[in-house]
Amino acid sequence: MAFAECDKEIYATLLNNFCLLEFELKMEDLDVKLWCDWQATDEIYTEVTNCTTLLAYHQNCYWPNHKVDKFFIGIHKKYFKNCALTGRLPADPPLPILCSLIFIPVLITLLMTGLVVWRSKRSEGIV
Repeated sequence: MAFAECDKEIYATLLNNFCLLEFELKMEDLDVKLWCDWQATDEIYTEVTNCTTLLAYHQNCYWPNHKVDKFFIGIHKKYFKNCALTGRLPADPPLPILCSLIFIPVLITLLMTGLVVWRSKRSEGIV
């Protein structure tokens, strides 16, 4: 029994016509604010991954492959480019924590400088 060779162009067309179209419809139904929420997009992302795998299997293509890589890079550039690695957008810490992180080191530096000056003036008379 002979197996047909993978036609990468047909595979790429099928990826766009089936997997990408389905993914885009589901992502557009989802509120844009939830695109970076992994819990909201996990099922959609899993489905598109499974779609690419099944198409590769039925087209006798290896998975993953260069076409799949480009496919997912395109998805990430369009839908996940503003997402942090943790799934949340980066933000400043609350003001009390931010002030503590700034003022405590400044205060310690001033106190240590004062202590050094005070000790140096006290020890000048000791021989």
